Amino acid sequence: MTDSRLMLRARGVTRAFPVSGGKFWALRGIDADIPAGALTILKGRSGSGKTTLLNILSALDRPTAGEVLFDGQDVARMSEDERTRLRRRRIGFVFQSVALIPMMNARENVEFALRLARVRGNLSARAMECLRLVGLDKRAGHMPQELSGGEQQRVAIARAIAHRPSVLFADEPTGELDTNTSLRVVKIFKDLIEAEGVTIVMVSHDINCSVHYAGKILHMDTGVLFYGPSEKYLESDVCRRLLGGDAHG
Repeated sequence: MTDSRLMLRARGVTRAFPVSGGKFWALRGIDADIPAGALTILKGRSGSGKTTLLNILSALDRPTAGEVLFDGQDVARMSEDERTRLRRRRIGFVFQSVALIPMMNARENVEFALRLARVRGNLSARAMECLRLVGLDKRAGHMPQELSGGEQQRVAIARAIAHRPSVLFADEPTGELDTNTSLRVVKIFKDLIEAEGVTIVMVSHDINCSVHYAGKILHMDTGVLFYGPSEKYLESDVCRRLLGGDAHG
């Protein structure tokens, strides 16, 4: 379910890093609108600036110049304490490296994230609900080393959504997964939007069938954002086979 609101809005965003003899401009005047309740995929090669943009949109970093609105709030003007509260209460993160706690089982990993977010109530019930959403409720008692790479990533997703964030930022979440597992993870993202109403921004360098589930696709190259066609990926034989009847639905 999508709505007409913009969850994130960036205008004129630049980011420069000091280097020997001057500055390196990782972002060059980015304008971007991220709709609420949808999956937006940000694609680009390594070094294109996509992770830098994600860090700024998610209040992990500040732009050199420009404006970033998070649900109408100017993130760039917030104090560090305000940005920390925003991340803790309204933002979830999924990374390529799942970083599950090895001495905790799947349910305990999700519960621990709820404690860190200072969520009250029945934490175990919420953890199990999130594991059900990603199809792992029957694996709740398993330790990370007993789970496949794809299952570990799904636990990480359950952990990231447990505190009911407004936005989930996923930085290369499928980078170490095979094509079938990657597509399943992206399908889970789409299902979470329907079930939880979360907005998801996913960064990826890999052009694949996941575009089928995207509400919006943004492409980056050398710090510049542009729009491009995605239909050609869906027309490939691999995508037709993996998506099956879902390819045109």
